[in-house]
Amino acid sequence: MADPDVDVVYVATTHGQHHEHALLALRAGQPVLVEKAFTLNATQAREVVAEARARRLFCMEAMWVRFHPLIRQVSALLADGVIGEVIGVRADLSKRFAFDASHRLFDLAAGGGALLDLGVYPAAAVWTWLGRPDTVQATGSLSPTGSDLSVGLQWGYTDGRFAQLYTSAAGDSPFAALVTGTRGWISLEPRLHRGQRLVVHTADGEEQHAAPPVEGNGYRAEIEEVGRCLRAGELESPVVPLDDTVGILDVLDEARRQLGVRYPADS
Repeated sequence: MADPDVDVVYVATTHGQHHEHALLALRAGQPVLVEKAFTLNATQAREVVAEARARRLFCMEAMWVRFHPLIRQVSALLADGVIGEVIGVRADLSKRFAFDASHRLFDLAAGGGALLDLGVYPAAAVWTWLGRPDTVQATGSLSPTGSDLSVGLQWGYTDGRFAQLYTSAAGDSPFAALVTGTRGWISLEPRLHRGQRLVVHTADGEEQHAAPPVEGNGYRAEIEEVGRCLRAGELESPVVPLDDTVGILDVLDEARRQLGVRYPADS
């Protein structure tokens, strides 16, 4: 952290360490890219954001799906009104993890649970397309350690829009995302975090849009954005605003509250 030649610190430890390590970097004068989930809860996130803003240092959550070309294409299609007014969104990311009390998915001290590891992706996508929900309802099941295992979320909006999000660490799911509008729908397939195609269906017919080739593991666009922001002297990325990062954690905090999941850091 004391190296003056470091351009930016990438915090890629487990969720439970992000708050400590991000503050360590910022207090040493280093810009930071913090892996998702940004912190364990919104309180910790606000502390990191406040530190970065007070020191005028770049800070961004490493939510790489927001840079995925198909996620961004959905946003552009919605802005152009291709499917009319948006009615609702369904989004899912699930993957089975065999239970192991010491594994990060089930260790509450490490931020274990489906929501912070998997559900944060559909939450980020839906937030990108619909914004902050006005109401949040959560249901689900817990693992033997008390972490959230499977979670269903309903986000409500005062204008009548809604979103249904699902995430589970108990079983795999092939579903990604479906955006329904008054004039058609857009389907992102086959997996939310690694979309390969969009299907756009309207009264005029159906079109498929393939994702451009992705170099490496898909992190390149995110890394390039960090470099662009640093060169331009920007303290936040317009693609992943810090207020969005904090807001999503607010929603996930409420979901965990309804499910009865508490981290040691919540107290």
